[in-house]
Amino acid sequence: MSMKIRKGTTDDIPAILGLLDGAVAWLVSQGRTRQWGTRPWTERPGAVEMVHKYVAAGTPWIAEVDGVPAGTLTLSEGPGGYVAPAGEPERYVHLLAADHRFAGHGVGGALLAHAAEETRRAGVSLLRVDCYAGDDGKLVAYYEGNGFVRTEPFTVTVDGADWPGQVLARRV
Repeated sequence: MSMKIRKGTTDDIPAILGLLDGAVAWLVSQGRTRQWGTRPWTERPGAVEMVHKYVAAGTPWIAEVDGVPAGTLTLSEGPGGYVAPAGEPERYVHLLAADHRFAGHGVGGALLAHAAEETRRAGVSLLRVDCYAGDDGKLVAYYEGNGFVRTEPFTVTVDGADWPGQVLARRV
C-alpha cells in the first residue's frame, strides 16, 4: 500500500464530497448521528455550498492510497464564522475526512502531519482545528493524539439543536 498526499483543486470537490458522504454513512452505521446528521453532504445544499467555499478559499489536500482518494482536508488562513480568529497568523484545518475502507492506515494522521508541515513551511507557527465534542469525546481525543491541545469549547445551533464543539491548537 502506497500513500501520497497531493494538492487538490476545485476539480476534486466531487471526491471530497464523496469522502464526506462516506464519513456520514460510517457515523450513521455506528449510531453516531449527532456529529454530521444522517443525510449525505451531497443531499444538503448548504453543506455542498460550504465545501465549495472552503475549497475555493483554502488549499485542499487529498491523500491517495494506490491512486484512490482515501482522505482529505482543506487548509485555510482562518476559521469559519462560528469561531473567532486566533489574533495571530494561523492555518486552520477544515473538512477532514477519511474513507473508512482505509481505517488503521493512518490516513487522517498523515493529513494532519502534512497540514502541520505546510503551516511551518508558510512561516506560521499556529495550526488550529475545531470538531464535534459531543457523545464520548472520541473525536477530540483523536486530535489530541495527533498533537493538538484543547483551547476553547463552543456551541452552535444546527437545524434547531445545540452542537457542542471544541477548538484545538497545535504549535508547529
